[in-house]
Amino acid sequence: MIFDLGTYLLRLFVLLLIQLLVINNIELSSSINPYIYVAFVLMLPVTVKPWQMVLISFLTGMLMDAFSSTPGLHMAATTLMGYLRIHYLNATTTKEDLEGRLTPSVSQKGIVWFTVYAFSLIFTHHLVLFFLEIYGFSEFFSTMLRVLISTLITLLLIITGQLLFYRSKVRNG
Repeated sequence: MIFDLGTYLLRLFVLLLIQLLVINNIELSSSINPYIYVAFVLMLPVTVKPWQMVLISFLTGMLMDAFSSTPGLHMAATTLMGYLRIHYLNATTTKEDLEGRLTPSVSQKGIVWFTVYAFSLIFTHHLVLFFLEIYGFSEFFSTMLRVLISTLITLLLIITGQLLFYRSKVRNG
């Protein structure tokens, strides 16, 4: 258990460093803002209790806000994403997955399942984040385009990272 905690804290630290020192400093466009730190929440084991999931999501968003000068925006979006993750996994995984040590990833659930899972939650995160950022619906269509493009780029970066850095596990059936 201690090893797992250390592994997850290291993963959070590395993702936040990459996000804050690399990705936030790359000027792709005003409409492209990938946020790979959400991969930390996406890839936590399904055995995490619901209250822990919401708390971890809250703290992850709070850390991102603290280093990004965005008071509460990432916290709100990431907390909602963590809350919805609980319900998404309950609806789309088997009882064996929920009782086992499943970590939602390309290597454990396959690329199609992970893409749909990650897209749904990343899209929700970005939707909340970007609409809170503009504080209204005055630029609805341009914000929706920004959400979609940023979601796709974030998803591409997360899947690429998984394919490069995570071992493939043999799955039965």
